[in-house]
Amino acid sequence: MPQETAPQPLATTDLVVGGMTCAACVRRVEKKLGALEGVTASVNLATGTARVQYPVRLGTGSLVEAVEKAGYTARLPEPPSVERTREDEDAEPGVPRRLVVTALLAVPVLVLSMVPALQFRNWQWLCFVLAAPVAFWSAWPFHQRALRGLRHGAATMDTLVSLGVLASFCWSAYALFLGGAGHPGMRMPFTLLPAASNGVAHVYLEAAVGVPLFVLLGRHLEARARHGTSAALRALAELGVKEVTVRSGAVDHTIPAARLAVGQVFLVRPGERVATDGEVVEGTSAVDLSLVTGETQPVEVAAGSAVTGGAVNAGGLLLVRATAVGADTQLARITALVAEAQSGKARAQRLADSVAGVFVPVVLTLAVTVLGFWLGAGADPQPALTACVAVLVVACPCALGLATPTALMAATGRGSQLGILVKGPQALESLRRIDTVVLDKTGTLTSGHLTVTAVTSRENGIGAEETLRLAATVETGSEHPLGRAVVLHAERVLAEGAVRTDALDGFAATPGHGVRGHVDGRLVEVRAPEGELPGELGSGLAAALGAAHTPVVVYVDGRPEAVLALGDVVRPGSYHAVDRLRRLGVRPVLATGDQEEPARAVASALGIQEVHARCAPERKAELVRELREKGLRVAVVGDGVNDAAALAEADLGIAMGTGTDVAIGAADITLVRDDIEALADAVRLARRTLATIRGNLLWAFGYNVVTIPLAMVGLLNPMLAAAAMSLSSVLVVLSSLRLRRWQPSAAAAVAGRRRPSPRAAF
Repeated sequence: MPQETAPQPLATTDLVVGGMTCAACVRRVEKKLGALEGVTASVNLATGTARVQYPVRLGTGSLVEAVEKAGYTARLPEPPSVERTREDEDAEPGVPRRLVVTALLAVPVLVLSMVPALQFRNWQWLCFVLAAPVAFWSAWPFHQRALRGLRHGAATMDTLVSLGVLASFCWSAYALFLGGAGHPGMRMPFTLLPAASNGVAHVYLEAAVGVPLFVLLGRHLEARARHGTSAALRALAELGVKEVTVRSGAVDHTIPAARLAVGQVFLVRPGERVATDGEVVEGTSAVDLSLVTGETQPVEVAAGSAVTGGAVNAGGLLLVRATAVGADTQLARITALVAEAQSGKARAQRLADSVAGVFVPVVLTLAVTVLGFWLGAGADPQPALTACVAVLVVACPCALGLATPTALMAATGRGSQLGILVKGPQALESLRRIDTVVLDKTGTLTSGHLTVTAVTSRENGIGAEETLRLAATVETGSEHPLGRAVVLHAERVLAEGAVRTDALDGFAATPGHGVRGHVDGRLVEVRAPEGELPGELGSGLAAALGAAHTPVVVYVDGRPEAVLALGDVVRPGSYHAVDRLRRLGVRPVLATGDQEEPARAVASALGIQEVHARCAPERKAELVRELREKGLRVAVVGDGVNDAAALAEADLGIAMGTGTDVAIGAADITLVRDDIEALADAVRLARRTLATIRGNLLWAFGYNVVTIPLAMVGLLNPMLAAAAMSLSSVLVVLSSLRLRRWQPSAAAAVAGRRRPSPRAAF
């Protein structure tokens, strides 16, 4: 009996690929890597990187070798602090200088060729002298990459540019030396359309210099524009701290942040960034999380509060104990998610890459066919060659290669600024199409923790504030969630120092019943209600029970003084988030493991019609399957371990960033911002992004469909063809850059100010 072969362990790595200039290059690199056994690769033209999954036994050396055999350079990424940008890697250091020199040489040639009135005696020879360095030195990167591709049996955009430049210059040299165009008194009118030579060969030096000039200019502008789409990753990288002051006993010393270990205590002075995720052990302050989570309001922190690496300390001195370092920090996870999202491909881009793989060979075939057809039809060689060169130059697969990755880079970067982390383009595509969203209650629509929602005191009693002070003082001895909620509420609404632990004597707790103790000589009991309560206290108890709250009664010296209602508070933005989802055509469904009464109360307050209460994790996953079987596209929003199965079962899983690691790991999208309204923002951003990608691809395909036939029939001058080709890529990138300035709906913000969301607790 043959033995089964054990599956080979797989690893994933990124490669920095140099020398790619168009979508045909992308297709070739992917094909070479994919030819290795067990290897899958996704190459991103905009970032110049390849995300490769490969068998561990293969090693990264084989991957680098495969890319180099395809005619490109490859290396493993360097540390982020010294990692070069895509522009530095692909656009060699000489490009700006090369562009300036090319412009100085090319502009006189263009002016003299296009303005007959300026053509002096032997002007054409001056143009030839100026054009020669442009055709060979300026265009050398194109010639070099074309030759490299030829050696490897590949044709790319550089092949088209190189052939166009050489054909224009060589024809002009022939015209000057052998075709009669070198006569000292020769004048040449400029025309946008190819024309017969009337016995004297025309020179096309303006095309020989215009093509390199416009292509170099276009790629320079394109690189600068692409630089903007990766701004989010650079901004995240800049949030890192280089050095940190560590406190050991009574001694402070500075160490590199990379050496900081879990458990060490470090200082965060006013204005400094928090070095890593940690817990405040001393001090109070406000921290600004806007660059990390998108939260616009500073968050107050004190001893015991969690802080996030990269946040800015806007107040006093803090001592923080590190709880996570390196790749385990929230900032590192955010950066990894953004980078992963930007390296993926949408389905439309995979189609575009497939087209680009055969695009250049088809264009070369068309160019040769056009030349043969014109000559075979008895046309003058000059317009025939001009049409051939125009076909070579105007064709542009660059725009096809940039259409999707630039939009994804801009959108995922903008999403991270708004507290929306997307794992990849597939998640964006799914998010755009969802029509049903299953919402968890606790921790998603509500805050997830108990708070005091109402205090009803006895008429002519000791008063609500005094009763609350006494109850909170007794509860300082309790670890029960109800007790902690009472203490926190009292500290928030009473004067500072009103609740004192040293005022409590004789504390005792009875499980399932309540707590008691002496405060300032009075016996104070906080326990569940027993029997009927008189007057307004009875009304307060009924109101609490009617709203599915938990009531507790405060007894002072055996007499009931107040009823406290405790419950889970609806998040401030929940109402507006649900309302905006409905307006976007997404039906909300509430599914919670809580009791029927609080679930119905939350649904009623938020306007949700479909409610599923007492849902175990298995039931939530089953509910998602039932909805999908009805043909609905379902997203699930949750924050706990009990939501993980449903998140994985859904078409799209969305986790609250404040939730558990299990939920976040099972989700496709994470809402880092502690605001459920980010969900509606995410849907709108996804729809805008996919619309931008479709527009980019429509332009990229449409441009070639229109311009190539025009060039074939001789209606496009090679110089204008070069300008149009360069402009097409720049326009695609500029279109994607608009996503960097995308803002959530202003109308929603106005509505939010106009109609406050419910603050009731459930």
